[in-house]
Amino acid sequence: MKKVVSLIIIFMVIQLSVQTIVFGTEKTDQQKENEKLMSLYRKVETITSIPWYVLAAVDQYERNVRHSRRDLPKADGSIEIYIKPEVWAGPLNPNPEDKNPSSIGLFGGIGEDGDGDKIADPKNDEDILYSFAHYLQSYGSDIENLKIGLWDYYQRDKSVGLILGHMKLYKHYGRLDLGKHTFPVPLGHNFSYKNTWGDARGWGGRRIHEGTDIFANYGVPVKSTCYGVIEMKGWNRFGGWRVGIRDIDNTYHYFAHLNGFADGLKVGQIVEPGQLIGSVGSSGYGPPGTAGKFPPHLHYGLYKDNGRTEWSFDPFPHLKSWERADRAERRKK
Repeated sequence: MKKVVSLIIIFMVIQLSVQTIVFGTEKTDQQKENEKLMSLYRKVETITSIPWYVLAAVDQYERNVRHSRRDLPKADGSIEIYIKPEVWAGPLNPNPEDKNPSSIGLFGGIGEDGDGDKIADPKNDEDILYSFAHYLQSYGSDIENLKIGLWDYYQRDKSVGLILGHMKLYKHYGRLDLGKHTFPVPLGHNFSYKNTWGDARGWGGRRIHEGTDIFANYGVPVKSTCYGVIEMKGWNRFGGWRVGIRDIDNTYHYFAHLNGFADGLKVGQIVEPGQLIGSVGSSGYGPPGTAGKFPPHLHYGLYKDNGRTEWSFDPFPHLKSWERADRAERRKK
């Protein structure tokens, strides 16, 4: 009897181990979605010669815009590029819901049949992606002509700049999963912070505090919180020596009051989570080189672009979340 019980226990342990291995290798929903998206980008790249990372960058830019605004409809599928009905069907088309590729072309619309079913459906992923790629293809496939096509479509320099930044990241890493974040100060150093977003500030005129102050000693390393492209580096009379990094979510990460920058750091450079960008200081509140008007700390701010404008939002909950994640990761090592 004891032998039978022992065999049953062993069998159950083996089953549990197998399940753990199987479940551990299961792909997350996001991984499956990324694979589906990459497959679509690659397929349309083959047909149109528009590089996959260009299509991915436009789609990601539009995804971020859709998720930060309420005046745009939710996407019906995985591709989130929004093409207005009058642009899809043609500005003079009496039928704004036209799905006939021939009549759409007749009225100057950009809607195309991307999956071969002879229907140009603005809710179909392949049709949307192929239509936008075909629109860009009409300008050429080199980067300068693509920039012209993007500007003609968006009529906004900022939008084109954000898309170019996304393109740079996707091309460099060759993958879509670039959403990782980390806390900006190494956990081994002493630091403290609380929620100060929205507090009043007086120097240079009354304004609100658009960030969270992380107090630490002079020279404590400051790290990039994300995968991104350096959009700004230099002096600001409010922020002192500061760095601005744009991530894949159209979010601008602002690091101010630095004591100095990492060697070789420059505008246009790609950075990764945890990469050294500078050190804690007390610079700012005056002409270049001014320092010591307040205790050393890192001012960290977040700004979101929604395709029309950019605004500040509270970084405190994100910092707390990244700090917890970093501590959990540290315990695993």
